[in-house]
Amino acid sequence: MTDRGFGKEFDGDFEGDLGWDFGGQPGGTVGGAGGRAADEGRVDPFEEALALANATAPPRVRPRAEGSGAGRPTTGRVPYATREAAAATSAAGGGSNDIPYTNDIPYTPDDPFSLDDPMAAGTGASARSSGPSRAPGNGASRPSGPSCPSAPGGPKGPEAPKAPEDPADPPPPPGHGSRPTPVAVPWHTARDLAERAVAGPPEPVTSALGDALGRTLAAPLTALTDLPSFDTSAMDGWAVSGPGPWRLDHPADASEAGPHPGPPPGILAGHAPDRALHDGHAIPIATGARLPSGATAVLRSEHGEVRELSDGGRRLYAPQPAPPGQDIRPRGQECRRGDQLLPVGALVTPAVLGLAAAAGYDELTAYRRPRAEILVLGDELLDHGLPQEGRIRDALGPMIAPWLHALGVEAAAPRHLADDADILYAAVAESTADVVITTGGTAAGPLDHVHPTLRRLGAEVLVDGVAVRPGHPMLLARLAPHRHLVGLPGNPLAAVSGLVTLAEPLLRTLAARPPAAPYRTPLAAPVHGHPRDTRLVPVAYREDERHGLMAAPLRFHGPAMLRGIAAAEALAVVPPGGAERGTELELLELPWSAGASAGWSPGSSTGWTAPGAG
Repeated sequence: MTDRGFGKEFDGDFEGDLGWDFGGQPGGTVGGAGGRAADEGRVDPFEEALALANATAPPRVRPRAEGSGAGRPTTGRVPYATREAAAATSAAGGGSNDIPYTNDIPYTPDDPFSLDDPMAAGTGASARSSGPSRAPGNGASRPSGPSCPSAPGGPKGPEAPKAPEDPADPPPPPGHGSRPTPVAVPWHTARDLAERAVAGPPEPVTSALGDALGRTLAAPLTALTDLPSFDTSAMDGWAVSGPGPWRLDHPADASEAGPHPGPPPGILAGHAPDRALHDGHAIPIATGARLPSGATAVLRSEHGEVRELSDGGRRLYAPQPAPPGQDIRPRGQECRRGDQLLPVGALVTPAVLGLAAAAGYDELTAYRRPRAEILVLGDELLDHGLPQEGRIRDALGPMIAPWLHALGVEAAAPRHLADDADILYAAVAESTADVVITTGGTAAGPLDHVHPTLRRLGAEVLVDGVAVRPGHPMLLARLAPHRHLVGLPGNPLAAVSGLVTLAEPLLRTLAARPPAAPYRTPLAAPVHGHPRDTRLVPVAYREDERHGLMAAPLRFHGPAMLRGIAAAEALAVVPPGGAERGTELELLELPWSAGASAGWSPGSSTGWTAPGAG
């Protein structure tokens, strides 16, 4: 198996990892006359990217240089069978093989698997003329959009032939063929697309309290009773009536057998008082016990003194008066019946379960947890022991499942699949999960079967490549109206990048969880940036005497490394070009640092059983 998760990851060698520059400006901005013309019709970048993903975007027109006449359509989607021929034509004309797409490939709107132009999701916008197209054979609407231009200053191939009026999309070739490198979507746009890939969560379900942990409320939590439900004692001591001193009463069931330390047994929690307390009298009471009628205050046990009387009775004295209401929890102090305790969308944490139980609930209505299936691809992966004979340990399987659990997702144990196209096809086609997550195989090598599998399934690709390092070969596809696939690169840190970029926003929508509030922290040290792409860099929090809390970039953040992320508390979102010390950057807190799991983890046997457990 090839290094299919790597896909030319950025390793600090700018010259060898520049990718494609739209007009020479950072971030892919179209420059020159074309960029200025595009600015005149600029629209919202996200809306245009979403239109591309939903197959409602019109074809683009690339303006010619000044004085050269009308613009011609930009090249873009190509039927699979024509790509190799087009690539050969380009090569014959001296076209560059280092750029994604070329101007020698004709734009064909009916290709079900071609990629959207991130220019639409970036800064350039141009004329619109048509709506979505449909791929022949399955009737499914497919995204359409242009490709990026050829490299500036590079040799040009011959003029491309015009596409037919109604081209038929031929079946995919039996092998991988020649798949042009897709144009990467900007990182923030990719996250937005993933978040909006589904309309919302599935239907809510009602379940027992414990089963709702880690889910999101689908109905408000409304108090079914007053809390507390009656006046209770906040302390151990005596319930007293009126000003002191007080004659000490014995409860009707109090034992008269011999002296004992402290006040005699009185009203205990869980037992209702059997009679009213008269003015000038007191009775022992425990914390949480219901107050008898007539009680005006509670005197703490450490504040009272009991003296024996000559008639055999006892009197309670206090050095300070007991004002009315002292150490009493009045009925309804926390809430009244019918009060809304939590709104729809609240995460069910252990504390929420406690509140619901106190308010009288046996069941809660909440959105079910998303279900994910993890497919780990690669013949070279070992699930135990030391690396040997060219094979390496699988680091992603042990990491991704608990990562998803921390997000409140139900994920079964990862399945290891051989590098076989038919095996992968069957696994994805037969999966019933809301989201299938694959690791590796997202590039275009001879053993990278994810793209061919998606073509066979007629999947709609929403994101194919993201302008982020590491992890730019990640992808997101819609398998069916309520089923998606997230393709993660095979390198470990690149896979983490894919999780936070595509998987987490998608699963958050499915779970009806709100996004985390934006959080920015100054850098404790400068960070190098990619010339055009966003970088995600592991950081840990550090206290600085002058600047307070800062984010310290960690070493060992290469695409194939986990040492940095293992010590990290968050990922810093570094813009193209890098950032200096003190620059405030957006941080993505890791789910275990942010407490996103709400304390829920899937049931698993530990081999330990509590004494007396059945």
